[in-house]
This record gives sequence, structure tokens and C-alpha cells, in this order.
Amino acid sequence: MHLLLLLLLKGVLIAALLLGLLLLWLELRHRLRPASPLRLTAESFAVEQAGGRVIVRGMVTLANPHRRMEVFVPQLELRPTLLGRGDLSGVSIRTHVQACHPDEESRPDGYWAAYIIKGRKATRAALSVTIEAPADVDPAVLLDTLWLEVLWVNYGPFGRLWRRDGILVPLRRPEPLEAAGAAWREGERCRVLPLRTHLLGTLDDPEQVLRRYAGALVQPGDVLTIGETPLAVMEGRYHHPETVHPSALARLLCRVFHPTSSLATACGLQSLIDLVGPARVLSAWLVGTALKLVGSKGWFYRLAGDQARLIDDVTGTTPPYDQTIVLGPSDPASFCSRMAQALGVAVAVVDVNDLGRVKVLAASAGCDEELLQRALRPNPAGNANERTPLVLVRPA
Repeated sequence: MHLLLLLLLKGVLIAALLLGLLLLWLELRHRLRPASPLRLTAESFAVEQAGGRVIVRGMVTLANPHRRMEVFVPQLELRPTLLGRGDLSGVSIRTHVQACHPDEESRPDGYWAAYIIKGRKATRAALSVTIEAPADVDPAVLLDTLWLEVLWVNYGPFGRLWRRDGILVPLRRPEPLEAAGAAWREGERCRVLPLRTHLLGTLDDPEQVLRRYAGALVQPGDVLTIGETPLAVMEGRYHHPETVHPSALARLLCRVFHPTSSLATACGLQSLIDLVGPARVLSAWLVGTALKLVGSKGWFYRLAGDQARLIDDVTGTTPPYDQTIVLGPSDPASFCSRMAQALGVAVAVVDVNDLGRVKVLAASAGCDEELLQRALRPNPAGNANERTPLVLVRPA
């Protein structure tokens, strides 16, 4: 009997050692995989309108934070997409890219010559988009948003990688509500006011958005909520699946999730792996599966971290982000604290769906979460194209 127990213990120890070695190998392989350090950031964009023509101008910076690696950028081009309020087939659109390298003269013909970004250096590019509508169409009425994708190549020790960054430029913005015209909805011992905004993106500052659309309406005792996805896209936490390179683990493990889960695709699960590492994901699945067999569910998401629940795969958000994978916000608790101090009311980041599920990701000190559960259960902001990412909640 003792011999059997010793053999069993020895088998368990060997299995644990092999599993530990497997997790270590997966983690090292993931962290040491070749990758490009370059990052693209968009600066302020200006929109000008003259007659039937709209001109959008802006700058992007390509930065290399690596100390020694030099990376080539042999190609950069624009792919614009217009979103509007009607038929856009008669609208023409032209793009232009002007390289603004710090050590080279710009080419007047707009040709992007291959350029090397040295370690801890950066370069810039001026982008312009000219939109022309038919003579009988007012672009201010027809056009709504420009989704400008920057397709660029990174070339270096890691190989040749396509990068695809999307920049959302609003071409029109709704006027903020005034207190006299606010259509409050009556709730359970509270009043609720969804606030319509323009389509949000990385060019927006979250504090300025909250001030513009809610600043004139908030009163002491109110709670101002923002959806986790709109906050995440303002933080730039989204990427195109084309830039994701699924590992064998992601391709295999994604098959065990429910088909409606954002982790049920190789790119969706790989996005989680890129955030928390393959060892944590595999460990969470092994432990979660074992506990599920004895009747305790939900442990994978607890062990894999908050981002496992917050990732939205393609089709999970409003256009044009429906083509991308959107992560959860980076630090919602810190955001709520800062915004509460800036606005003088409680602020919360929430995740609400049409099934009545209300999850408060983070809230500022003193926020009444039970009030939020009552107020947001009917999902006043909606999950379609309502463009009401802000909801003001006022106790009755």
C-alpha cells in the first residue's frame, strides 16, 4: 500500500515537473519571439470644409523605442473608408502621404522611399484626405466619420511584417445636451439620461469628452458612467486581426470555448495570450476545466484575468471597430478616480448588455453600485449604433 502511494506521488511529481517545463517553454518561446518595436501614434487631425469638398489633415509619428535595433519602413499607404448617413457612391476620395523624415528632404511627388528608423529615434508623416461630394449634396449632412487605416511594412531582424493601424476622424459632432432639453428616463428610484456623442477614437481625450457632453448636466449626487469599450478605443486598445499571429496553443485551445465567446477564434485567444502570456492562459484552462468537472464554473476567467472577459472579437462593437479586436481599458480604477476629481461627481466604467447583465469594472470612491445595477439593468445606452456611451444616473 505504501509502495503504491509512493509510486502515485512520484507520478504526480513527474507530471507536475513536465507541466512546469512545458509552461516555462511556452512562456520563453512567447517572450523571445521576434517582433517589431515600432509604434504608430496619431496626432491632432484638422477637418476643413469648403463647398462640396472636405479636407482632412493630420500627422502620425513612427517611433522606435528599442535601444539598438534598426527597423526599415519600406512602405506606407492609406486606406480610407467613409461612414455616412446615406448613399456615398457619388463621393470621391483622394489620399496623400508626405514623409517628414528628420534627416532627409521630403519628396514633392509623395513617394514613400524606404527609410530606416534607428534605435530610440522617430520619424513623422503628414497625411491628407480630400473628399468631394456631388454638387447637389451637402457633405456636412451626408458625411459622418472617416476611418483612415495606415498600412505600413516593418522590415528587420524579425522578418517582414504588415502593420495596420486605424485612425477614426469625426467629420461632424452632435451638440451637447442642455439641461432644459434633456429627456430623462424614469427608472427604479432613479432617473437615467443616455448622452449621445460623436463616434469616439484615439484622437479624443476622455476627460474632454466627458466635459463636453456631460459637464453642463452633472449635479452633486449624480453618477456618470462610460462603457468599457468606448474608453478602450480612446486609449487605442484595438488592433486588426491581420496583425495577429496565432500560435499553435491559440489555434488548439480556442476550440474549447463556446462559439459566441470572443476567445473562440484563434486571433481572439491569441490577443489574450499576448496580454497575459501563454503559461497563464494554459494554467487557467487546466485548473478551470478540473474545477468545472466538480461543479465549480467560471474559474478560467478568474484565473486568466479581467481582460479574458473584456476582449471583444470582430463584430463585437459598433462600426468601424467591428472589423477589429478591442481589448478592455488598461486601468479603469485610476481613470474613475481622476475623472471624479475633475468633474466633481462619481464616475464608473461599466459593461452592460441587453440581457440585463451589469458589470461595474471600476468606480470612484463613494459610488453607489446598487444604484447603478438598478439604473443600468434595462441597458439605456444600447448595444447597437445608438452612440450613447455615456449615461448619467441621478438618484430619485
